[in-house]
Amino acid sequence: MTETTAAGPAIDPTVGLTAAEVAERVAKGLTNDVPKAPTRTVGQIIRGNVITPINLVMAILAGLVIAAGSPKNALFGLVIIYNSVIGVYQELRSKSTLDKLSVVSAPRAHAVRDGQVVELKVHELVQDDVVELRAGAQVVADGVVLVHDNLEIDESLLTGEADPVVKQTGDDVLSGSAVVAGTGRMMITKVGAANYAAQLAEEARRFTLVNSPLRNDVNRIVKWVGYLMIPIGLLLASSQFWRRDASWQEAIISTVAGLVGMVPEGLVLLTSVAFFVGVQRLGKHRCLVQELPAIEVLARVDVLCADKTGTITEGALQVAEVQPVGEGNPEVNAALTALAHLDPDPNATSQALKAHFAGPSDWQVTGRVPFSSARKWSAMSFQEHGNWVFGAPENVLTAQYEGAIREQVETQAALGRRVLVLASTPAVFTDGEAELPAVQPVALVLLEDIVRADAPDTLRYFAEQNVTVKVISGDNNVTVGAVAHRAGLEGWQSNVNATTLPADDTPEFAQAVADNTVFGRVTPHQKRAMVRALQAQGHTVAMTGDGVNDVLALKDADCGIAMASGSEATRGVAQLVLLDSNFSALPNVVAEGRRVINNIERVASLFLAKTVYSIALSLLTGVVALAYPLQPIHLTILSWLTIGTPAFFLALEPNDQRVQEGFLRRVLGRAIPAGLVIAAATMGVFAIVQVSDDVSVEEAKGIAVLVAGSVALMNLYRTAQPLNHLRRIVVFTMIALFAAAFLTPWTREVFELPITEWWAYAIGAVFIVASWPLLLLGSAVAERVHERRALASPA
Repeated sequence: MTETTAAGPAIDPTVGLTAAEVAERVAKGLTNDVPKAPTRTVGQIIRGNVITPINLVMAILAGLVIAAGSPKNALFGLVIIYNSVIGVYQELRSKSTLDKLSVVSAPRAHAVRDGQVVELKVHELVQDDVVELRAGAQVVADGVVLVHDNLEIDESLLTGEADPVVKQTGDDVLSGSAVVAGTGRMMITKVGAANYAAQLAEEARRFTLVNSPLRNDVNRIVKWVGYLMIPIGLLLASSQFWRRDASWQEAIISTVAGLVGMVPEGLVLLTSVAFFVGVQRLGKHRCLVQELPAIEVLARVDVLCADKTGTITEGALQVAEVQPVGEGNPEVNAALTALAHLDPDPNATSQALKAHFAGPSDWQVTGRVPFSSARKWSAMSFQEHGNWVFGAPENVLTAQYEGAIREQVETQAALGRRVLVLASTPAVFTDGEAELPAVQPVALVLLEDIVRADAPDTLRYFAEQNVTVKVISGDNNVTVGAVAHRAGLEGWQSNVNATTLPADDTPEFAQAVADNTVFGRVTPHQKRAMVRALQAQGHTVAMTGDGVNDVLALKDADCGIAMASGSEATRGVAQLVLLDSNFSALPNVVAEGRRVINNIERVASLFLAKTVYSIALSLLTGVVALAYPLQPIHLTILSWLTIGTPAFFLALEPNDQRVQEGFLRRVLGRAIPAGLVIAAATMGVFAIVQVSDDVSVEEAKGIAVLVAGSVALMNLYRTAQPLNHLRRIVVFTMIALFAAAFLTPWTREVFELPITEWWAYAIGAVFIVASWPLLLLGSAVAERVHERRALASPA
């Protein structure tokens, strides 16, 4: 039979397109090439991690030192390689995993061409192709139904609506939906970017990096230092080259020494390492992190917007209870077992019955009326076991749907349960369509969504962490609220039908989003508006989702979390992908993010103290025209033993304390006093020991390194408080290694630490001892200022 529709030409659903017609459409470009998900290309990933401001600065400084003939003083340039490799490796690894996942989960289509059914890849389809629709198959392009047999489509990934939609001849079907029951054939009316799912995803096409407060603070510090480097570099270079009459090589090395110390390159590297280690740990929990800072953002989240299906529930039904009606019937369980196990075309309800009632059934089917969402009931006749009807009470009972039964049904429906009735009848059914005969109800079957086993614990965890969870779904709000109640969500009573909400851009809409917990019948654009409304109120928002209807909200959320079982579009825009679609992985992400943020805050003051004392030394050197007290190679050993190596171990310690605002203020409050003390001690001892001609400039620099390193190690000891077993080992190991650098001949030669007069070491010891109370005083003042600001700030 040939079908003619308003959407296109006459197409015979049994023949489909001919080879010539396919070739004609390919030539016109009418193929189903769907735009790829918005992930970064390999080139963009490499450029984004290699061409960074801090890498550029370090490369220029290293190049100047090498040009001055001192390559060993350019060892600090290795941080460029470390920073780039870590970032590139992690993003390429994530991209590879997602690409493989996309290939494995890519749907295929069964098209009718020249009267034969052939399996094709999605991009091989053309406009007007006839495609078979089978139970379990995904609809891969927009189209119109040509023929059908009890065809039901699940559009939940597009609309969030859990109930399947019955499709008749001429009805539209949308890409991204799935066939849940029946069969049929459709004609493709839209291809490629014109498809509904592709258009929805197109609004989230542009790839954007996650907003990371920690990375922003670090970049802000780097920017400030960058602004200072230009005038300080000119001052330092002029003092060395003109006023001290040094050679251009010596002037460059001294200038670079001052500028390199100002750049907190180790902090950037350590932040990347800490994120990277966290990502590897989360991989063990089957959580794929697409961007390193994403784990930090989830640790800061105070509102989590979760979809019902796939997040709180498994997306399947279960039998909650079977309640007899009247005197009941002794064959109820046997009848339900037979209906479930002998149905050749099981839907979600049949699957729930099959899981609840163990089979097989030995009843013999003599006639069957298949389930249809239009009539909302099915029926079977059995040899020696009578005739049974199963379906929605209002459709099966008709005139009998009143009184106690109606009250019982409405009570259960208010609890979010789906109620079906089993009825017996003397009428015998034959295969095919049939009118509903008179029936006698014998039992009510109560179905409910299966709540994920881990959902209650996960929701309880977020409640304990003061994270507000809001459930946003396209399903009925009463049903969603009931599911949220069973999952243990606080505030489940505050459920709203989103169709009754004010316009998205009004204050009333924002207030409704803030005041309520559960939202049903939510459209994709409303989900996005809800996320934006919460962000406008100062919240950090995470969004979980699995369907194309979640893409817009995932894109705009501070942290988007996708289920691997969902659509490719959601995986493409999300920062986190739960590979097992396991909601319980999120507390692990929060814990890793807290470990990173809190530990980076602990050690950041070490790096910034170096920045502070390098700026102070550069200014002092430039103003009084002294030689710079440190060489670049000296800064290498100071960075390794007093900052970088110990910070690496401290940054990987467990730390699940809640994240507090004011990271930059607290870090600078500790770093500035420590940096000034180190600078004063270093420049003071450098100037004093040169009073005697017995101590050369190179030897004075060696004493300056001893004092700077010793005071920096005391600052490390103070920062590591309270000492545990690991911190004690780290601190005293660094002290031992620093001492060994002065005591071992080859290290003295490599790091340019010549032996000098004994009294010079004694003066250095005096400066070291005097620095300890100054460090404590600076720390106490910083803590007092922080406490006063905390008390003065509004709660």
